[in-house]
Amino acid sequence: MLLAIDVGNTNVVFALFDGADIRARWRIATDGRRTGDEYATWLLQLLAIEGIERSAVSRIIFASVVPRADHNLTVLATKYFGIEPLIAGQGDAAWDFEIDVEQPNTLGADRALNCIAAHRFWGGDLIVVDFGTATKFEAVDYNGAYKGGIIAPGINLSLDALVGKTAKLPRIAIAAPETESVIGRNTEDQMLIGVFWGYVAMMEGLIGRMKSQIGRPVKVVATGGLAILFDEKTDIFDIVDADLTIRGLQLLADRAGAS
Repeated sequence: MLLAIDVGNTNVVFALFDGADIRARWRIATDGRRTGDEYATWLLQLLAIEGIERSAVSRIIFASVVPRADHNLTVLATKYFGIEPLIAGQGDAAWDFEIDVEQPNTLGADRALNCIAAHRFWGGDLIVVDFGTATKFEAVDYNGAYKGGIIAPGINLSLDALVGKTAKLPRIAIAAPETESVIGRNTEDQMLIGVFWGYVAMMEGLIGRMKSQIGRPVKVVATGGLAILFDEKTDIFDIVDADLTIRGLQLLADRAGAS
């Protein structure tokens, strides 16, 4: 089985693949100081709960946007599984698509993996939207080349800034407003409208501008934890796949194994 690990700024996602199928997935808060031993203590217990032997893991690949985590995940793989891990974007797992921007080496691993998976599964011209700590919009052409994109503050970052920089505004949870009204009748409703509908308007506006600039039919693919929530209130997405980044890791690992 393949253990695929996606290290984001907020969470680390572990997914265990049996072929192309995800057998199990787990999530832990990102902490660059977490050691390989700490990862192992947590992960080995979860494998046991699922009834999966440690020896069933035959390959490991990880992608990281948190450099401090790289060494500790390598320790996890080598010390506890006896496996030299693949690292997305390096060596046998180097990117195999054109990155047509001014600074190609600055493209985040999560963004590259989303491009790989979206092109593989849906093809054509694509806009890929990933809701994470930041919200990223990627333009991928029909050849699979990355043509550029947009980075915007994630909705939770926006809310943190709003609450953190004001004395009296309360902390609220991100949720779809109960009504379609954009005129709130109390402070919490007004905040939710501003954050939620403001974000929907931002997405729709930016995607509309990207489509106009691309000038060809485009499919819009969304991923990330909040994609399903927003999909309920807008028709801007053609496809929602919460596992897009992890599936990109699986595709990359399979290509590396065949090379």
